[in-house]
Amino acid sequence: MTRRLLNVFLVVFMGFFAPAAVAQQSTWVQIESHPTLAEAQERARAYGPLVPDLNGFAAPSGWYSLALGPFDAATAEATLRSLRANGLIPRDSFVANGRGYGTQFWPEAGTIRQQAQIIAPRPTTPTIAPSASGETLSEARASEGLLTRPQREDLQTALQWFGHYTSTIDGAFGPGTRRSMQSWQEAAGLEPTGVLTTAQRAQLLQQYAMALATLGLEVVRDDIAGIQIEAPLGLVQFDRYEAPFAHYDARDGSGVRMILISQAGDRGTVDGLYDILQTLDVVPPNGPRTKGRDGFVLRGESPALTSETHVRLRDGHVHGFMLIWPASQADTIARVLPKMEASLRSIGPAMDPTQGYDATRQDVDLVSGLDVRRPVKSRSGFFVDTTGRVLTSAEMANGCARLTINQQHAANVIFADDTIALLAPQERLAPVAVAAFARTPGRLRSTVSVAGFPYEGILGAASLTYGTLEDLRGLTGDEALLRLRMTAQPGDTGGPVFDDTGAVAGILLADTSATRTLPEDVAFARKAGDITATLLSQGVSPAVSSATQALATDDLTTRAADMTVLVSCWEQ
Repeated sequence: MTRRLLNVFLVVFMGFFAPAAVAQQSTWVQIESHPTLAEAQERARAYGPLVPDLNGFAAPSGWYSLALGPFDAATAEATLRSLRANGLIPRDSFVANGRGYGTQFWPEAGTIRQQAQIIAPRPTTPTIAPSASGETLSEARASEGLLTRPQREDLQTALQWFGHYTSTIDGAFGPGTRRSMQSWQEAAGLEPTGVLTTAQRAQLLQQYAMALATLGLEVVRDDIAGIQIEAPLGLVQFDRYEAPFAHYDARDGSGVRMILISQAGDRGTVDGLYDILQTLDVVPPNGPRTKGRDGFVLRGESPALTSETHVRLRDGHVHGFMLIWPASQADTIARVLPKMEASLRSIGPAMDPTQGYDATRQDVDLVSGLDVRRPVKSRSGFFVDTTGRVLTSAEMANGCARLTINQQHAANVIFADDTIALLAPQERLAPVAVAAFARTPGRLRSTVSVAGFPYEGILGAASLTYGTLEDLRGLTGDEALLRLRMTAQPGDTGGPVFDDTGAVAGILLADTSATRTLPEDVAFARKAGDITATLLSQGVSPAVSSATQALATDDLTTRAADMTVLVSCWEQ
């Protein structure tokens, strides 16, 4: 419809109103004949604003004919084909030699005007026919009655594009369409009659054509991706393939990016893609998500950018697109997205998984050329009850727009003091294991270990760092602390400190001292007894360990992995 509308508009308004001298013109395009002069004059008034150089002749037979011209023979044939194809004249119009034409009754002044030659579209801006500007309401209704269904649908499409029409494109000018016409007229500073004059229809279509030209909406057929889609090539331009994506970067500073998605697969592939895309920097965590068995729509919203992803599964081909835009392009993209969604087609095999592979571009923080969203910081934590509540370091309670457990589950801070914080997941979790706290602080010089994520999640699973219990109090005699000798990393902070039986003897604390520098193998933990008292005050009933025998290393590693979680702090 878009290409047809542009062709109609450009041919009519650039061809018919461009002056040209045509020699030896004696051929006509006859469009209608009527038995009475009154009927012929009424139809001429209706046609007049729509088609230029309309003439009326009274034939000796008593009929009254309406014809366009005069032309040379070739131009007459071209005019007939163009106007008939675009629905501006009846299908049974034909080329006539004019020999049967008698007295001219239209135009009323009796002067035959020279018809301009139809020309190919030019990149200049079309103008509105000045002769149509004074059309009355009744004339507007009459000229509207000559519109074909496709022409009426084009007007509805243009009204919809500018936000005035929200119903179905059906070519029926009902109350909804009339209200949208009134809305457009009001916005344009015109009398809101609900009936567009010929000039107003031309103005609306001109605005629409110019908007489409700015966006450069074109049908993109990508045989490598096996996708066809109508895309805004005025805003984006192709950059590269990096399977399963075809990357289109911003054009001329538009700030808009487009990614075509194509890979072979099944419903499991759709599920995996749904999860992976939500880890990307270009898919902010806020925004609606709709997922079905064979596809999904994923929208991410943040102050800096918004993205929307549409993915479908058809006959083993997982295909779709992602559009990314800044806030300044929101109104434009709201009009583009429905066209992209409606035009998305699978036209061939999925993209080869090796397409665009470049060993030099590999990075753990990239997924096929797209940045993985990274948290501000990540620390460790551990489950303290069967509902999924997590104990972690107090530093995670402040300055975070959002907290997650294992980067998947949103969590809220329900308690925090100067060293620890208690988190509650927004959805109930079912931990494989929860902490069992030690009854006593432990023996001096005994082996202890902390479970955590020393590299803030890069390794993907919790690991154990070993050390010894050096003192049952802090350096200044704080009875709530244990002093440890171990070389822990910042990412380990908040992790559980185990004794040799696998009981949790404490929680590893962050080094918050700003006035002293301690040896790197000095660390502190808050004692289990103090932790359990705090948990009880918050309505959590902590488990207490009854183990007395040392736990095997493999069993301790498994227990640590089952109960230790990655706690992440995000800017959005």
